[in-house]
Amino acid sequence: MTSFAPDSIVLNRKLPLWYQVSQSLRASILGRSPQDPLRLPTEEQLAAHYGVSVLTMRQALKELEDEGLITRHRRRGTFIEPNARRATPVRLLGSVDAIVAQQSGMTTELLDHGPAPVPAELAEHFPDVTEVATYHRLRSDEKTGEPTNHARNHVRPELAEQIALDDLVRWPMTKVLRNVVGADISRITDTVEARLADPETSQLLQVPLLSPILHYTGVTYDTAGRPLDVAVIQYRGDRFSFTVTLDAT
Repeated sequence: MTSFAPDSIVLNRKLPLWYQVSQSLRASILGRSPQDPLRLPTEEQLAAHYGVSVLTMRQALKELEDEGLITRHRRRGTFIEPNARRATPVRLLGSVDAIVAQQSGMTTELLDHGPAPVPAELAEHFPDVTEVATYHRLRSDEKTGEPTNHARNHVRPELAEQIALDDLVRWPMTKVLRNVVGADISRITDTVEARLADPETSQLLQVPLLSPILHYTGVTYDTAGRPLDVAVIQYRGDRFSFTVTLDAT
């Protein structure tokens, strides 16, 4: 039986390896084509693929099993669970691959896009420009069609010239900037706070007006410390939880 082939990643040795591997494999699973095999390679084969120990690989697989994305059967192997409901935790850990993985597995609709003045609340991130390119997208659960979040990305205008709209429907902005535009991303900072749904969010996410939501702001920086993109995302409070993991090293 042919096994599913996951993507490869470059591991960051400053972060827990099992976490990076689990998130990369998660993104591969959620982004797979319907015709892809459901059987995963063995623990030993996956460990060799990612360049980690079998023990690390086992810990990564347990994370995915706990989420319900895979099932493990003694003597038969490990299989992707095709009909599992996608859990939607958002874990904040300083890995670009982790951010990409968390944004995978949803249906995306581009609501509008175009140049716009820099919002006053984001002016500190764009001190040298007066206008940015904005992209407003609605994400929904791929199985149920239920809206889960809507996001506005504010991107430096010179980068926007290289962004194809079709890519933004298929991939997260982080992946487009890194893999398509070729931006050298060094870090992403995350801020999360509780807010109440305004009329726009209430309508888009199909939640009551003034109900609790999670308001996320993510700033993507290049290696020179310059902000490339500021993402402002409104998450349904009844579908998402945030976990922050701090690396003691």
